[in-house]
Amino acid sequence: MFTHLGSRVTLSSSSTPLLVVPSLKAGGALPGRLISSSWLIVSFGEVGALRSSTLCAARRRVRSFEEEEEEEEEEEYGYNEEIGMLELYSQNARGEALLVQAMVDGQDVEVLIFKGFSSCLSYRTSPDPSKSILPARAVIKSIDRVKGPFDPSNIEYLQKGLSWEEFKTSLLSKSEDS
Repeated sequence: MFTHLGSRVTLSSSSTPLLVVPSLKAGGALPGRLISSSWLIVSFGEVGALRSSTLCAARRRVRSFEEEEEEEEEEEYGYNEEIGMLELYSQNARGEALLVQAMVDGQDVEVLIFKGFSSCLSYRTSPDPSKSILPARAVIKSIDRVKGPFDPSNIEYLQKGLSWEEFKTSLLSKSEDS
């Protein structure tokens, strides 16, 4: 078990308590094993005398089976660079939102991108901002530039039905020039 006490970490078990302290350079008072250039691990015996101990490599992050499943799913899901580029464009395009129609595994998906953030209008958006809104295998069918902020009851189109290639060559090149 870990108990965080300022700059010291106490490791304890049913047998021997351990103490991790900042290393005392040249002539330190605590004998022990140096675990890095600035940390020392010491062990207290039953009689209170200090003795050196061996270092057990331990990770600070507790991993569960569910996290491993999520990582495998994330690798399969991938990162969609095109959506990332559209999010970057929308950060600089004030007063404008993008409606993106895409195809994912044979299903039509609609995504709204505004001020650098994307939200899926076809299904639940992941709460994790590091996860791409669309998988890498998604194909963008068309992009609509609409006046922002987006109002679904009164959509004002600036441009409608742009292909990814048209959008990329015309508008992304303009944003790079400015």
